[in-house]
Amino acid sequence: MNEQVNTVAAPSFGAPLAESDVLLTDDARVKLKELLDSEDDIDAIRVFVAGGGCGGMTYGMTFTDTMTEFDRALIDDELKVYIDAVALNYLSGVEIDFKETPTGGSFVFNNVFQATGGSGTCGTCGAVGGGCA
Repeated sequence: MNEQVNTVAAPSFGAPLAESDVLLTDDARVKLKELLDSEDDIDAIRVFVAGGGCGGMTYGMTFTDTMTEFDRALIDDELKVYIDAVALNYLSGVEIDFKETPTGGSFVFNNVFQATGGSGTCGTCGAVGGGCA
């Protein structure tokens, strides 16, 4: 008797990022392109995740000129964004936006806890975004 085994293919490294993985708003795209254009010899933006305190993980971006074998990539005519497989586990489903305020602008990571089920608050005191109250 033949039994069918259902398998799910793991995402291959270097594969393109889908909009369901990471969504860049128009404002974020414009700002990222502006930043890349201002830097000589820089090819892409790397989105990263670092360990956080009681408020959870810290999300950020930096310039890079190297794509590793562990990266997934968003590449179009205007910009390149790399995210390694570990960071993508924490970022899957994120929307990256750019907001201008009277005191300056910043990138905002929305819905970042969608895949991991987290709340972005401290389990002890309930503080949002890090630092116990």
